[in-house]
Amino acid sequence: MAQPDIWSDLARSAKISQRAKHVQSRLENFAGLLSRHGDIAAMVELVEEENDPSMTEEIKRDITALRSDVQSLQLETLLRGEYDANDAILALHAGAGGTEAQDWVEMLYRMYTRYCERKGFSVKALDLLPGDEAGVKSVTMSVSGMNAYGFLRAEKGVHRLVRISPFDSNARRHTSFASLDVSPVIEDAGFELDMEEVRIDTYRASGAGGQHINRTDSAVRMTHIPSGIVVQCQNERSQVQNREVCLMMLRSRLIELREREKEERMSDIKGEMKKIEWGSQIRSYVFHPYSMVKDHRTGFEVGSTTGVMDGELDGFITAYLSMQ
Repeated sequence: MAQPDIWSDLARSAKISQRAKHVQSRLENFAGLLSRHGDIAAMVELVEEENDPSMTEEIKRDITALRSDVQSLQLETLLRGEYDANDAILALHAGAGGTEAQDWVEMLYRMYTRYCERKGFSVKALDLLPGDEAGVKSVTMSVSGMNAYGFLRAEKGVHRLVRISPFDSNARRHTSFASLDVSPVIEDAGFELDMEEVRIDTYRASGAGGQHINRTDSAVRMTHIPSGIVVQCQNERSQVQNREVCLMMLRSRLIELREREKEERMSDIKGEMKKIEWGSQIRSYVFHPYSMVKDHRTGFEVGSTTGVMDGELDGFITAYLSMQ
């Protein structure tokens, strides 16, 4: 940043400044952890020398707090991907299970919104399709914050719910599925998107909204013909704004597809999930006959569903990133 020509390119200088701020913050955090570790060590030494147990409880509390903060920093160090620091786009879709699956999508939407609030991320719904009777068929949202994609990419896959359905008059146990796609938000994708390969459809937006909702064809759907990727947006005020958001989402999905294909070639893994149903899930959420959430990739599990559904996902994400 000391180079004299750095401010001639405002976009570049802004990115460098943001990166420098992030690096400085991490260095200060690390230095603070070292200082706290030294303080605790000195307190322990003082207790041993004077044989004074009165400070034991305070030391225990300090160690617990330090351990938690060290684990948080350790989690950040696991984010080494090219796009891990970027914002993210999340898309939830209902799978097998009908109304029950649509209710499950709404529950997951709430869960990820709560998780983002805990992390200090901002969430904005880009497109939401309500269920026929209850819940949500699909929802696409943008998540903004440092390392948003790095953390949330661990959640990509099929999520399975087992519970007594509130929509079943006979109170039977039901299994339903929902899928989550996660893509990084990339302003400069490094390649030109050939618009001749993109079909653009406009349609009338649905649902509650401003004065233009349901009056003009402001909603936009884009289909990338070679890959079959479809994105849509109806939450902005104008067709032009919805078109810009769709282009951003499509570019991000194509980048994510390219990165995934590269990873599969490197690891010789061809396990792309094509069906949102039994046997393809990454995680199971069991509400009945017992309470447990288990990640099938890492084996990490939690005995209570309440905290998880309130956004306590750090344990699952840490286990996945550590495994990688």
